[in-house]
Amino acid sequence: MDRVELIEAIGRGMESVGVAIIVLGAAIATIRFLRRWRGGSQPEANYRDYRRGIGKSILLGLEFLVAGDIIRTVAVEPTFRTVGVLAIIVAIRTFLSLELQLEIEGRWPWQQAASDQPPASDATSLAASSEAAATWPDSATQPGRVAGTQRPSSDT
Repeated sequence: MDRVELIEAIGRGMESVGVAIIVLGAAIATIRFLRRWRGGSQPEANYRDYRRGIGKSILLGLEFLVAGDIIRTVAVEPTFRTVGVLAIIVAIRTFLSLELQLEIEGRWPWQQAASDQPPASDATSLAASSEAAATWPDSATQPGRVAGTQRPSSDT
């Protein structure tokens, strides 16, 4: 087996792994869905989890399929035609991956999840409260006054 055949075999292997991931992931998600459905628990939540499970397996499988395509294209003598076909395949699969990511998580991959955002630090809230106290120190004791507003000047 020469180098080109070996690399093509590796590429086909990657693609096979991608297909296996999709099939196994869909099967596992279906089994989980059927178990929960038979248990009679929340149908909407079960359906949402089922879609999420299938979507995750498709996403991971697509990654392996794209890797296999890239490996196989590089293994052969790359021409403009093979590279163009690869570019179209990668673009379509990337679009599908982005759409699935949006569907599964409800956000784009480059957006930070609400649970991932760091809470406001104590230093920031302390600075804000100190600034308010400096501009209107008696706002807490004076009814009708709003903290953070400036006191009218007595020059007028």
